[in-house]
Amino acid sequence: MLDPQLLRSDPQAVAASLAPRGYEFDVVAWRVLEERRKELQIAVQELQNQKNISAKSIGQAKARGEDIQPLLDEVKDLGERLGRSEAEFNEVRDQQQAWLMEMPNIALPDVPLGKDESDNVEIRKWGEPTRFDFEPRGHVELGEGSGLLDFPSAAKIAGSRFVVLRGNLSRMHRALAQFMLDVHTQEHGYTELYLPYLVNTETMTGTGQLPKFGDDAFATTDDPPRYLIPTAEVPMTNMMAGDIVDAADLPLKFTSQTPCFRREAGSYGQDTRGIIRQHQFEKVELVQITSPERSLDALDELTGHAESILQRLEIPYRTIILCTGDMGFSAAKTHDIEAWLPGQETYREISSCSVCTDFQARRMKTRWRNPETGKPELVHTLNGSGLAVGRTLIAVMENYQQQDGSIRVPEVLKPYMGGLEAI
Repeated sequence: MLDPQLLRSDPQAVAASLAPRGYEFDVVAWRVLEERRKELQIAVQELQNQKNISAKSIGQAKARGEDIQPLLDEVKDLGERLGRSEAEFNEVRDQQQAWLMEMPNIALPDVPLGKDESDNVEIRKWGEPTRFDFEPRGHVELGEGSGLLDFPSAAKIAGSRFVVLRGNLSRMHRALAQFMLDVHTQEHGYTELYLPYLVNTETMTGTGQLPKFGDDAFATTDDPPRYLIPTAEVPMTNMMAGDIVDAADLPLKFTSQTPCFRREAGSYGQDTRGIIRQHQFEKVELVQITSPERSLDALDELTGHAESILQRLEIPYRTIILCTGDMGFSAAKTHDIEAWLPGQETYREISSCSVCTDFQARRMKTRWRNPETGKPELVHTLNGSGLAVGRTLIAVMENYQQQDGSIRVPEVLKPYMGGLEAI
């Protein structure tokens, strides 16, 4: 959530900052609402003061033996007027809060301007695209040909956009997640967490999934509802909701492997076939909570941690910075990592690493105590995939395929696969 004081002091500047994100902020309507809020706040304060003075006069008049009924009538009238003004004030304030909840974060100054993914900017590449002396297959053909990707069984038990992994492909999927967690916890300093896969409305709101993206979430019929997590970022980041963190404890670095559940409303095209875009998938997520002055360095660090997994798997990739029109709702700056997929002859997203500045922290009321001021201040939050397990499995399948349709096991995964050379 954006700082309400920023909108009160300079709504025009906020409008100019949000325009590159494709968000049209109605400054005139906001100013009308803000002026009404101020008027009502003053009215509430004045009525409360008048009521207090009149109430005090009742006791004095009673002590003098005077008729207090007129004063009682006056206090009653002031109370009724105060109640109406407070109700209207709260209604206006709720309208402003709802508006704030729908506004995206402001992009940092070095984020490239643009409308969509065609305006994203490549910042580096690692490795050369894998080439073969035969026509490479896509992951669907490889998996179905070996019987290790089973879409019919998944459709029978759950419907479309689910998959059953069989045998050694399922084992490789598990091995990838274990490998990622080992690297991030043993080498990169993250604390591994096991998390609830169901969260409440407040948790989904804290990281920005609600209210704007409720249609993409799977909700239970509980009253109030609980939500299947769309990413481990949601419960991991919200662990610190309402807390004041000691400066000595920063940065906090968490990682977790969880399933992720998304409706994927509106997605279409080639991603509807295969396992690139599923309703349920696994991800190893990275979260950092930092002081504001360190957050940009933390973004580079977190991105590097995600990249290191692909480097060890020896999968070519490129890293891009997303333009203003392609960033996620809560992000102020995002690096996407795209792995090379020979079956598609292109790079595809395998990780998205974002700094959210204080946008999520303000929603969650998460602060740190600045030792220089001694006062609580909002932290900065970051998150990124380290990596999406299913998409990493696709990258391994396509980059390590052999002419007979078998898939070599990457060297770093062999200890997790019992020394198996190929599947």
